[in-house]
Amino acid sequence: MKHSTPLLQVNNLTLAFGDQPPIVKEVSFSLSAGETLGLVGESGSGKSLSALSIPRLLPSNAQQLSGEVLFDGQALGQADERTLMGLRGNRISVIFQEPMSSLNPLQSIGKQVAEIIRLHRPFSKESLFQETVARLKEVGIEQAEERYQALPHQLSGGQRQRVMIAMAIANEPELLIADEPTTALDQQIQGQILDLIQSLQQKYQMAVLLITHDLNIVRDYADRVCVMQHGEIIEQGTTEQIFNQPTHDYTRMLLQADPEGEPVPLKESAPELLKVEHLNVWYPIRQGLFKKVVGHIKAVTDADFSLQQGECVGFLGASGSGKTSLGMAILRLIESDGSIHFNGQDLSQLSAEEMRQARKQIQVVLQDPFGSLSPRMTIGDIIAEGLRVHYPAPEPEIEALVSAAMQEVGLDRDSRHRYPHEFSGGQRQRIAIARALILKPKLIVLDEPTSALDKSVQKQVVELLKSLQIKHQVSYILITHDPTVARAMCHKVLHLDQ
Repeated sequence: MKHSTPLLQVNNLTLAFGDQPPIVKEVSFSLSAGETLGLVGESGSGKSLSALSIPRLLPSNAQQLSGEVLFDGQALGQADERTLMGLRGNRISVIFQEPMSSLNPLQSIGKQVAEIIRLHRPFSKESLFQETVARLKEVGIEQAEERYQALPHQLSGGQRQRVMIAMAIANEPELLIADEPTTALDQQIQGQILDLIQSLQQKYQMAVLLITHDLNIVRDYADRVCVMQHGEIIEQGTTEQIFNQPTHDYTRMLLQADPEGEPVPLKESAPELLKVEHLNVWYPIRQGLFKKVVGHIKAVTDADFSLQQGECVGFLGASGSGKTSLGMAILRLIESDGSIHFNGQDLSQLSAEEMRQARKQIQVVLQDPFGSLSPRMTIGDIIAEGLRVHYPAPEPEIEALVSAAMQEVGLDRDSRHRYPHEFSGGQRQRIAIARALILKPKLIVLDEPTSALDKSVQKQVVELLKSLQIKHQVSYILITHDPTVARAMCHKVLHLDQ
C-alpha cells in the first residue's frame, strides 16, 4: 500500500565539483513506499550523483549548491554524520554498479553481509551466522552455509550481484537505491536479478529508485520514469506515458537506440582465414597434497567452425557458457586441445616466439576497457604499445600512425596525451579498438565490447566496428550475451550452453 505522502522528496537539487559548472541542475522527484521510480539517462547525465546525494555518499570534492532531500520528512542535507550512519544500510540501502569493486576481495561474502547486520542489530555469534545464511538464501545463493566462506572472485557476476542485494536488504530498508544493478550481466541473469529485487520490494514494501541507462529495463519494472540529460530531468511521467507518448526528442532517441541493421556484405570469393576443429577447453580439478587431477570442468567440448576474411562469427550464450574460454583458446591465452588453423598456420604447433609473431595478425578488444587500459599510460602510449613491440619505427612515424588510428575510431588526436580516467566508457572502448586496429590485424576477437555501455553508445560502437570491417576487410569473433548486437553484426552464430 503506497503512502499518500512521499517517503522521499528531492527538491531543486543542484550539485557541482569545486568551482566547476553544476553537474546536476534543479533536479526534483518524489518516491512513495512500495513504488519503483526509474531514473534513466546516458553515462554522465547525473543520475547516479542525484541518487547518491540522498544518503550523502557523494565524492569528497562534490558539493550541494542548493535544494533539499527529505526522507520521511527529515532534511538529510542538515543531518549530522551519526544520523546518516544510522540511516545508511538500515533504512536506506544502495546496490552499487560494480559488485567486484564494491565487495572486499579479501573477506568472505558471509562476513561482509554479517557486518551490515551487526552494525544495526545486536546478535549473538551463532544467531548472526544463521541470520546471514538466511539472507544469502533469500537472494538465491545456493548452498549458502558452504558459500559463507567464499571470496568474491570465486562467484559468478550474477552471484556477486545477489550478495550485494543481500547486503542491501539485510536490515529490511524502506528505500533501496539500485545503481545500474544489471550492467554487464547477460539478459537471462539481468531478468533474474530484477525479478529478485521486485519480489523483495513486494515482501518488505520498499520504495525502489532504479538507476539505469536501459529504458527496456524500466518498461517492465518501474511505475514512473524520470529521463535525465546533461544533469537535468527533461521528462517525467508514468511508464506508460514515457513509452507510448514521449514528448522529448532525447527520450525518443533512447527508445530507438538498440543496434540495428544487417551484417556487412561478405565477398563470395573471400578466402578462409580460420578453421577450428574438435577444440576442447577443460580445466583440471586438483585435490590432495600432490594436487592430483581428479576430474575436469569442461568449459568447451568439441567446438568446430570456420571463418572467412571479412566475416563475423558470434559466440552467443549466458555467463559461464564457455564463450570467453573458446575465444581465449583461439588466442592461445589458455590451454586447449584440438586444431586451430589461422591464415594457413596451425597455431597449436607454434612455439612461444612464433605465436608472439602471429599475434600481429590476431588482436583482442577486452570486455572492460577501463580494466584493460593502464591508468599510468597516456592513451597515445597505450595505442602505440603494440606498434613499438612488433613494428619498431622512428617516434614521428609512430606518432603519425597513432593520430591516424585515433581519427579512424572517432577520437580527437589532440587528446592523445590524456589518461584513460579522463574519458567516458564509450571513448575508452574506442581507445581499445584503436590499440587493436593500429597493427592492421586480419582477425580481432571482441569480448563483450558493448556490454558495459549505454544503448546509444552501443549503437555507435557497433556502427564503428562495421565500418572498419568494410574498410579493412578485418574478420571478427564477437563474444556476446546480447542477441540484438549479434543480429546486427554476425554472419553466423555459435550458441554455447554449459
